[in-house]
Amino acid sequence: MATTHLPDAPEPNALTQQIVEFPNNFLLIDLCGEHDRNLAIVEQALEVQILRRGNQLAVHGESSQVAEAAEVLQALYTRLEGGKTLEAGDIDRELRMGGSDAGPDRDADTRDGDQLEMFRGGKVEIKTRKKLVEPRTEAQKAYVRSLFDNDLAFGIGPAGTGKTYLAVAVGVSMFIDGHVDRIILSRPAVEAGEKLGYLPGDMKDKVDPYMQPLYDALNDFLPGKQLAKLLEDKKIEIAPLAFMRGRTLSNAFVVLDEAQNATTMQMKMFLTRLGEGSRMVVTGDRTQIDLPRGVASGLHDAERLLTAIPRIGFNYFTASDVVRHPLVAAIIKAYEADG
Repeated sequence: MATTHLPDAPEPNALTQQIVEFPNNFLLIDLCGEHDRNLAIVEQALEVQILRRGNQLAVHGESSQVAEAAEVLQALYTRLEGGKTLEAGDIDRELRMGGSDAGPDRDADTRDGDQLEMFRGGKVEIKTRKKLVEPRTEAQKAYVRSLFDNDLAFGIGPAGTGKTYLAVAVGVSMFIDGHVDRIILSRPAVEAGEKLGYLPGDMKDKVDPYMQPLYDALNDFLPGKQLAKLLEDKKIEIAPLAFMRGRTLSNAFVVLDEAQNATTMQMKMFLTRLGEGSRMVVTGDRTQIDLPRGVASGLHDAERLLTAIPRIGFNYFTASDVVRHPLVAAIIKAYEADG
């Protein structure tokens, strides 16, 4: 892969062109995407124009943007050379993080073999049965590292930032590698402005609507039949927070989702379930508290009381870390500005 710069020394904001050459035409087709849709994503994000000439891509625009676009295109091509697929999320990740993963992992010598594989070459990759999961922002990358490095980790921030999704992915990965014997996923069964108590069915039928996001995440990482078997054998449990009382959770990967809706007493109860060989993750969004007026959120108290304790990690996300539809970030920012 060769790169040619025209002109040689452009001014910082001058219009320029950079030619990027790709030796494998088949991979270049995958890089461009159907009807050049992948190139269009890069063009729109970085405000450049990309033209294909044989096995070359010519990038036009302001010099700084052109250089960044060329770096993104080269990184995506390298991904394809490594036998990986290229989806919209992978392009988004490179646009957000650029070459920031390229350096060596300074903490690699402190991790075991499985973690070394996940943090290979400074990159963070979580292997599950169905897909390879890669953080798409620096905050997500730091969060995943915290999940491996701490016995208890908090992920706090707005909806759509991958807090729960990444936690479940790490839990599945650790279960597959034999680091834990089971996965336990929990949420407070607090209604978000809607009354579900009169829904028909037994307790499971009434509770499952609260737990559906956890099922959705698991379905992304495990084949359906295997997931059903693990749920049947109680190797994976999904239960309301109230069901955790009185238990000691040993050799387990435990996730408490929507923790802003746990009361102070519920949060204390949950955190004190931590047993030998277990990891705990607590995720929440302080802007979406559904507790009755006057009831304090246990997530707020946990932040206040636990930040100085070793082996507890606190990780924070903002609207810039949202990885859902681009409008979600704009909506969150609009509400933040109004508040």
